[in-house]
Amino acid sequence: MTTTDAPPTSAVFTTAVTLTPAEPVHFDLAFTAVTQPCPWPKAYGGDLVAQAAAAAMRSVADGKSLHSMHSYFLRPADIGAPVHYEVELLRDGRGYSTRQVRGFQNGKALYVCLANFAAGEPGGSFAAGPDLDLAVPAPEELPTSAEYLADRSGGSMTGTSKAYWSGGRGFDMRHVPGPVYLTVEGKQTPHQAVWLRPFDRLRPVDGLTDAQRDLAALAYVCDYTILEPVLRVLGLAWAMPGLVTASLDHAMWFHRPGPVDDWLLYVQEAVAADSGRGLGSGRFYTRDHRHLATVAQEGMIRA
Repeated sequence: MTTTDAPPTSAVFTTAVTLTPAEPVHFDLAFTAVTQPCPWPKAYGGDLVAQAAAAAMRSVADGKSLHSMHSYFLRPADIGAPVHYEVELLRDGRGYSTRQVRGFQNGKALYVCLANFAAGEPGGSFAAGPDLDLAVPAPEELPTSAEYLADRSGGSMTGTSKAYWSGGRGFDMRHVPGPVYLTVEGKQTPHQAVWLRPFDRLRPVDGLTDAQRDLAALAYVCDYTILEPVLRVLGLAWAMPGLVTASLDHAMWFHRPGPVDDWLLYVQEAVAADSGRGLGSGRFYTRDHRHLATVAQEGMIRA
């Protein structure tokens, strides 16, 4: 990826989750998808989660909605290269269905997940509020990543990584407290929040309904910042020379539908850090505090 004058676009995401049907080798259905450009040695983990979610959703034809995913990242994925996803139809019941998805590249499994689907039924409703330990300004009051980074430099940040953080991820992201790109802005607390929104209206994705595309969007964008509260509390920044991170495992629950084209508040917390690993959790809220989804992810953190 190189610096460009083209405006940032959410097409990065919709291109990532556009699947091509393929011939299955191991299981029942197969698709291929291509990982998107990024300035790191290996592909972004959210590509794999979102692509697997899309593959699983395309295998369910009875109207059930994805309500949970549990994933393991087995090997790093090559950038700009196709990943072959195989879907195993483990169970189709009246109320719930289960799928296993495995991603293969260069002949080896690099990702595996279980995805569960629910028909939905009448019942009580409850949603935990944001319960913030920090004041959260409106997104319009915060600088964009591009504005924040415009006159800053340092550490291991390059022109390519600066352009990527500024507009190459498909979503506008605005941090509270400030970002952890170059330094830890604010105190070393285990909490942060990120306002996020696609740079432009999400495009249709072949094989997915708009509601399914929106679920895939949450699965895609959640991985960018989920380890940041762990970095923040440890006093680490992304551009710290020698810092290496990698996603290890990931769990996500989708509670209710909601608009993804509008601003969402992603409230995050560091749960634990030790032995070169850190666990972060996060919850997605609409501007009116509707709780859409919950995420937990453990990652490797080498400083």
